[in-house]
Amino acid sequence: MRIWAIVLALLAVGAGGFALVDQQTPPAERPRLALLSSLPLLFGEEFALETPKLAAIARIERKYAIVPIPIADAASLDSQSLLLMAHPRAQPAEVLVELDAWVSRGGRVVLLADPALKWESSRPLGDRTRPPPDFADTGLLDHWGLRMSVGAAHEGALRAVDRRCTVIADGLIGRCRVGRGSASVIADADFMMIEGEEADRRLDLMMAELGRADIR
Repeated sequence: MRIWAIVLALLAVGAGGFALVDQQTPPAERPRLALLSSLPLLFGEEFALETPKLAAIARIERKYAIVPIPIADAASLDSQSLLLMAHPRAQPAEVLVELDAWVSRGGRVVLLADPALKWESSRPLGDRTRPPPDFADTGLLDHWGLRMSVGAAHEGALRAVDRRCTVIADGLIGRCRVGRGSASVIADADFMMIEGEEADRRLDLMMAELGRADIR
């Protein structure tokens, strides 16, 4: 427990106290947050408007106006400055080039890259709407300067392979400078779909990373 308190305190300092002072921002003042995810975060797996709001989404909406996007291409990112990619599906090679160019020009991205998703979908195996079981890297992390491995407990761990990147929180979070922009990678995504003390702590970390990116 103590190590998490230390990590959150350090993140709070780096994000202007964001992690510890999570006050609600008035709707008219909320910055836009583009959201790309394979997880059923907004409408549930049944795509129903009556679906109860996930705790993670309710937390995000206290600070940001969520703008869902279907793909991380230049057209979708044209008017955006902050992007949350929450366990996205594999992006085509040409889209990854456009995403990297957007970040290099000053875009900021927080990427949840889970190497072994534990959250159980109700969709059958093979269903195209079922979230992928792991993050399809396709070379993006290495290009930015990070490598991800999976431990015995199916936990992801990042390490920096480029001096533009730093890794904190025992390998859970990697931060990279990409041109004039930045990429923060978190080696987990299950916490977006579940509730509990551990999920809350990781949600705190993600919100701190978003806050840190948002003030740059």
